[in-house]
Amino acid sequence: MSHVNSKKNGAKQATNKRPAGKREKKGHLADAKRTRTKLSIKDKVAVPGKKVVITTLLKGLPRIPFFTSLSPMLATLVDKPFDQPGWLYEVKWDGYRVITFKNKQILELKSRNDKSFNEKFYTVYQALQQWRADVIVDGEVVVVDETGKADFGQLQNWRSEADGTLRYYIFDLLWYKGYDLRGLPLEKRKVMLQQLLPVSDILYYSHDFHTDGTAFLAAARNMSLEGIIAKRCNSTYHTGERTKDWLKIKANKRQEVIIGGYTRNEGSSKPFSALLLGVYRKGKLVYSGKTGTGWSVQQQKLLLQQFKRLEVNKVPFDKEPDYNKPSRFRPHPPKAEVTWLRPLLICEVSFAEITNDGVMRHASFEGLLEDKQPSDVVLEKETATAAIVKTADASALLLMPAAGGTRRTLLNPKDVTQVRKIGGHELKFTNLHKVFWPKEKISKRDLINYYYQVASYILPYLKDRPQSLNRFPNGIDGKSFYQKDVTGKVPDWMETYGYFSEGDEEQKHYLLCNDEATLLYMVNFGCIEMHPWSSTIRKPDHPSWAMIDLDPDKQTFDQVIEAARMTKAVLDDMGVVSYCKTSGSTGLHIYIPLGNKYTYDQCQEFARGVVTLVHRQLPAFTTLERIVSARKGKMYLDFLQNRPHATLAAPYSLRPKPGATVSMPLHWDEVRAGMKMKDFNIFNALERLQSDSDIFKPVLGKGIDLKKIIASYQVKD
Repeated sequence: MSHVNSKKNGAKQATNKRPAGKREKKGHLADAKRTRTKLSIKDKVAVPGKKVVITTLLKGLPRIPFFTSLSPMLATLVDKPFDQPGWLYEVKWDGYRVITFKNKQILELKSRNDKSFNEKFYTVYQALQQWRADVIVDGEVVVVDETGKADFGQLQNWRSEADGTLRYYIFDLLWYKGYDLRGLPLEKRKVMLQQLLPVSDILYYSHDFHTDGTAFLAAARNMSLEGIIAKRCNSTYHTGERTKDWLKIKANKRQEVIIGGYTRNEGSSKPFSALLLGVYRKGKLVYSGKTGTGWSVQQQKLLLQQFKRLEVNKVPFDKEPDYNKPSRFRPHPPKAEVTWLRPLLICEVSFAEITNDGVMRHASFEGLLEDKQPSDVVLEKETATAAIVKTADASALLLMPAAGGTRRTLLNPKDVTQVRKIGGHELKFTNLHKVFWPKEKISKRDLINYYYQVASYILPYLKDRPQSLNRFPNGIDGKSFYQKDVTGKVPDWMETYGYFSEGDEEQKHYLLCNDEATLLYMVNFGCIEMHPWSSTIRKPDHPSWAMIDLDPDKQTFDQVIEAARMTKAVLDDMGVVSYCKTSGSTGLHIYIPLGNKYTYDQCQEFARGVVTLVHRQLPAFTTLERIVSARKGKMYLDFLQNRPHATLAAPYSLRPKPGATVSMPLHWDEVRAGMKMKDFNIFNALERLQSDSDIFKPVLGKGIDLKKIIASYQVKD
């Protein structure tokens, strides 16, 4: 949810930087040692106070106005690694090149062909908003797996934080507070960048390693990385040039290519069989081979959707390729039909080798590219390393594992309709721009993202408990309605609980929210709040808890708190443990765990006894009268909620109230004068949960021994 993330990014984030000179974590490259090329004394990273160091490095540099367009410096492909002093090495990240332009209120993320990435990589954009610096930086956006390795396929399919861990690895600083840094030696630009970069779980410094190039590439191969980048330590930044000061050495052979068409084999059930690929040579698209692997059927379907608008009758290659040509491996290839495409889509493939006539063998699709112009796609030929450097230096290759356990958002902030696969079920989320809380500008998208983030916390209180659906299809200011019977109105994979309606003399079905997919389906229905039974379908006549609902009328919230404290005192005197949560509306709820051992009647009588004692202590503003007119403006101590089919808002449920309040479990020492209902809302609930976890969990536990407690209390009286 964008509201939660924007606050969280600035408040509490995982550390990704280490003090300069501190040894990196051991274990990724066991026999390598990290060393750093020494700077002059005044430029050392260890000099206390970043202002002193940066001020020193800025002396004599030219000042230029801020700008928002730049062609990045490119690296030359070479055939093998080398060992040579004066070079540093970086991981070649398998992602999208992104230049960031940030100055005061201006923030732009641009691709190498000047395309905006502000919306596509919205989490990076939000993280950069928290960086209090005016800079232009160069880096790579990637999606990483749990080991920290970049996955280009996942990046291709990334639409929201639920699709993977997005990171922005920043490796160069080009402009800072009006100073043009491109003429400063690379190593000094990196000193500044490392000191300026904020602590973040999205923005990462792309570490440089002063090491042995051969060992570094071997480590990259062992870890299945794309390759490495070698850079001269004293090199300046050459805008828009492919220079020999930066060299790329690939761990495996990869090539950017244009998709000029696709084939479908006779009798095949697949969407298509192969892609026909090419590169530009002297302004003409030259065929460079085909690929028939590297994708899933779902990916093929998505590709076909993009192909539709590009279909043409004319062959885009300079010569029509023989796509049905036999080979010694396939002397009788299946007959294929071709569909030609306008040569606008770029993809990357890995391959075994390129033949003398320029055709790739054993090519495999890696993913589409969006950050290049088709005319820039040419066959990359490896330059002999010896032609650039004569011969070398050893370090640790560090991959930062992806942080686990913290959920971010399911839905991106752009698309009005989005399809996500949850628990093996495809869910279509619609009307995501619709505003559900007008004053707070909270959308349906934010609502769904909230429940996705708190799903693991709220589901234990919903599982196996029939739900009363309270639907707000047009937000809190629109008309709402309750829906209990879902017969024929939900997908077959959802679990339901049958009951006989005496009024209608019909068999009906309550919905059971037993998994994340069902929860999010309900939210997409417009269910802002979750209303489960107090009992489960396993023992429908035996509630899991007793509950007391403090329902104020003309009282202040401090008086509600006073009543809650008195209820706790009465229960403490009985030796009964209790748990409090906000209702998210006007009152407080107090729960007593029963462990499904007692009937609703027994539960209700126990609760009646408790509130009777509370009322005796606070007769001036509390009442046990159920009829509103008989309460005379006093606070109702509601014990009658302890009955079959009655519901209260679940812990962590949002409420359709101003401020997007949450029914939040509380520590008893928080239940004190001055606390406000709006202290707990959609904006801070997740951060609280991540800090305190689920403090209400004992409510689902073994429960009290009610008979023993009543007997003991009677003896004491």
